[in-house]
Amino acid sequence: MSQTIAIILTLLSVGILVYMLSKKMDIKIVLFALGLLLLYCAVFMGNKVTVLQPVSSQFLKPIQVMIDQFTTTLSQAGFVILLLAGYSAYMSHIGANDITVTGLTSSMKGIKSVYLLVPIVFLMDNILSLVVPSASNLAIILLATLYPVLRSTGMSRLTSAALIATSATIIPTPLGSDNVAMANALHMSTTQYVFNYHALISIPTLLLMALVQYFWQKHEDKKDGPEISYEQELKEYGIEDESAKTTKAINGKFMRFIYGVLPLMPIIILIVNFIFNIAQGNDSTMSVQAVTLISWIIAIIIELINCRDAKQVLKDTNVFIKGMGNAMGIVVLLIAAQTYVQGLNAIGIMSMIQNAMLHVKGAGILLPLIMVAFTAVIVILSGSGIALIFAMIPLIVPLAKSAGIAPQQLSVPIQLAGNLLRAVSPVAAVVLIVSEATHVEPGQIIKRTTVPMISGVVIMLILSFILL
Repeated sequence: MSQTIAIILTLLSVGILVYMLSKKMDIKIVLFALGLLLLYCAVFMGNKVTVLQPVSSQFLKPIQVMIDQFTTTLSQAGFVILLLAGYSAYMSHIGANDITVTGLTSSMKGIKSVYLLVPIVFLMDNILSLVVPSASNLAIILLATLYPVLRSTGMSRLTSAALIATSATIIPTPLGSDNVAMANALHMSTTQYVFNYHALISIPTLLLMALVQYFWQKHEDKKDGPEISYEQELKEYGIEDESAKTTKAINGKFMRFIYGVLPLMPIIILIVNFIFNIAQGNDSTMSVQAVTLISWIIAIIIELINCRDAKQVLKDTNVFIKGMGNAMGIVVLLIAAQTYVQGLNAIGIMSMIQNAMLHVKGAGILLPLIMVAFTAVIVILSGSGIALIFAMIPLIVPLAKSAGIAPQQLSVPIQLAGNLLRAVSPVAAVVLIVSEATHVEPGQIIKRTTVPMISGVVIMLILSFILL
């Protein structure tokens, strides 16, 4: 009976969410409301609702769950978002973004078709996920650094948004936490798993997906018609171009080069740190928070050298704080989405689906298809791919054994599908972040990401059946 209720509640909540999205209502409040309703339903069903801080009453637990999401998000992912938003605002204010955009745009003038940039940017973004493995963190960095460049080249808002939303997918890396855990479960070294199995499927899949991105984004842009320019976008949504307001001079090729590098400084530091760690055999990396603060300190020093007016430079640093405040809406959106996912967990829909998978038996071809289908359902509902992969790792070996197939024939499809389909979920953090920053509905972004990502799933399944 409880399972039937959980299924009904899940379908109702998803239906309401889709309806509200179609009506362009404030998705933050909708997600909070649905999450709380599901949590209270779980309480009435007698299900366990997990909280970080003990409460005096069961009926206070749903509220405490929301508080827990605020606490954990603000201290982790939310803090990253706020810092990077502040850094981006400061870059605009001192005129660095304008110089970067001008420099990178001029280097792209020789490209006759902006769509030639689509596969290049898609592959470049995925390579960057080697050093910024979090899809949401990488999207925040790319929105602050790459998005203005893409828009200035004439690329449409939705194409630019789709490329950033699909930036972290299935790049093969021995440093990936899911790869390390999967290799451990399969009793092999991480490098053996990544290069012998994962890369064998993921690299050709990424290359073919780049082509799909090219044709799909071009097709959708043609169907959608003319798009507003980046300048019109800034005016329409009341985004002030602080770089145009700055009155200080940035003279000299060397100083302009330094300012042009500043917006990319967090990415540069991450890449250099990554290469250094590989050379030293060290698997630790600098946090995005540390990189952002280091970059800000460097920017302030450059400003002091260029302006030679300490009072004005220190006054301008307030822009960083104001920029952090402007990003609070994105953080709240993430918290709302996490509250909704906690509600789904509390009513038991996630554990029910995962338990059902324990009883799946069948042919070697049928089992991976069923598991990928289950993966698709959970990822689209929860917006999380990595969490699902870790939850399913203990099931890989026994399920593969029951079907008479090698574990990697099951682990690779599940792992790649989980990471690919994240960009198709309306509650995925990366989709919500890109939606909020580019001022387009999540549904519009999903329309642009669905075909490339589902194509990737189909391609990797075919390759898995042939090569593994």
